[in-house]
Amino acid sequence: MKLLVTGAAGFVGCTLASALAHRGDTVCGLDNFCRAGSETNRDALRSAGVKLVHGDLRNASDLEALGPVDWVIDAAANPSVLAGIDGRSSSRQVVEHNLGGTVNLLEFCKTHRAGFILLSTSRVYSIAPLAQLAVEPVHDAFRPRHDATLPAGLTSAGVAETFSTQAPVSLYGATKLASEALALEYGAAFDLPVFINRCGVLAGAGQFGRADQGIFAFWINSYLRRRTLRYIGFGGQGWQVRDCLHPRDLIPALVQQFSSPALPTEERVANFSGGVSSATSLRQLSAWCEERFGAHPVAADLAPRPFDLPWVVLDHAQATRRWNWRPQTSAAEIFAEIAAHAEAHPAWLDLSSHS
Repeated sequence: MKLLVTGAAGFVGCTLASALAHRGDTVCGLDNFCRAGSETNRDALRSAGVKLVHGDLRNASDLEALGPVDWVIDAAANPSVLAGIDGRSSSRQVVEHNLGGTVNLLEFCKTHRAGFILLSTSRVYSIAPLAQLAVEPVHDAFRPRHDATLPAGLTSAGVAETFSTQAPVSLYGATKLASEALALEYGAAFDLPVFINRCGVLAGAGQFGRADQGIFAFWINSYLRRRTLRYIGFGGQGWQVRDCLHPRDLIPALVQQFSSPALPTEERVANFSGGVSSATSLRQLSAWCEERFGAHPVAADLAPRPFDLPWVVLDHAQATRRWNWRPQTSAAEIFAEIAAHAEAHPAWLDLSSHS
């Protein structure tokens, strides 16, 4: 199988490209190296046998020399929910990178009759009903209240694919949702196999951590280095919850998708996550860090931050039914992997947290 993985020098792209190359696929990786720390993945990709190309998805001409492939796995994006409003990147840049890049990739797929897999996000789901979700703290973590009426598409197992995607979803979420729609339209119009894999919080060793993205890596590295940490919003208790998923756990699903028979459009969109078994609050993560590294105080900041939500866990039941897929790496294993990497790389936080 000849594959193109975009965003190949990022944490997710590097993990997938390397694993697929080790599996025996011919893998070309494309990256513009705009993310701080991405240069560190060059050697790992080359050692895995990945052909690494320096290129920018926003430039269609950068794709022209790559040649035909069987599948494109799009792992390139500005992945921050604060993208376009936090001063790190402009709103136009977010749209050009996350949506314009998708258009160029879809044209590339049309030219070469290649399949397309978009790694999407939980952030395509509507903010308002998630922000208004009735929750209660249990064992230092929020969970939906059992006596509350939950919005359509949400159960105690998490957010399903049928949950609302009505705006607002953030600029980042909107670019990913628009990319999903375009990908499915290209698939239908040009008879291309397309899959949309909506991922929970992807995490693991070597992830580039900031407070607004890569939160598990950021928190563990910061705690180890005794950096200032804050529980923001929600009463400053750190009860807000996310699931976590190691990107290597996506490989079995990707392999099945490569050889999947034709499916209806509605069956080409699926959640992939660690689910409720991996759901962890910041306070619980701090307790894990304290046990491993010793005590370190975490401050409380009562001021809310844009787009923060109390409980976001994706329900992967559809992926389990369709692909017999389940996450293989537990949250505890992910945290231990991140911690071991942090202990071995004292400068990692400085290297990766600025861009």
